[in-house]
Amino acid sequence: MQMWQAMARAGETSDWQAPELARYATGNALTTITRSLYADHFNHVVSKGAPRNNPAVTAVDPPDAPTTIRLSDCGDSTNWLQYKEGTNELVDNSPGGHRRIYAEVKKQADATWKVEQFAVEGLGSC
Repeated sequence: MQMWQAMARAGETSDWQAPELARYATGNALTTITRSLYADHFNHVVSKGAPRNNPAVTAVDPPDAPTTIRLSDCGDSTNWLQYKEGTNELVDNSPGGHRRIYAEVKKQADATWKVEQFAVEGLGSC
């Protein structure tokens, strides 16, 4: 998903104000991302790499003229890790890995689609 790639790019500098984030996320999803990036900024943490995603549609509502799409994914964060800013020192020794992700994407008034909410389960959940 483009939202995750935008978050990875913003995470390189912990830029919680990156305009690209609002291109793909809104509502609770955007709030969750910006708060997380702000916390990383405050704590001098950056991300390196990018996640791998391969979402699948699990529901479409209403079926005849969708305005909401639900997705499920087994995201891989093996190559998307957090480091202390300015170093190659991992924040923790967690190697990343696979996590179940659920997302709800809604059609906006301008006819674009944005992630409105998402949930990420624990490491090894898929």
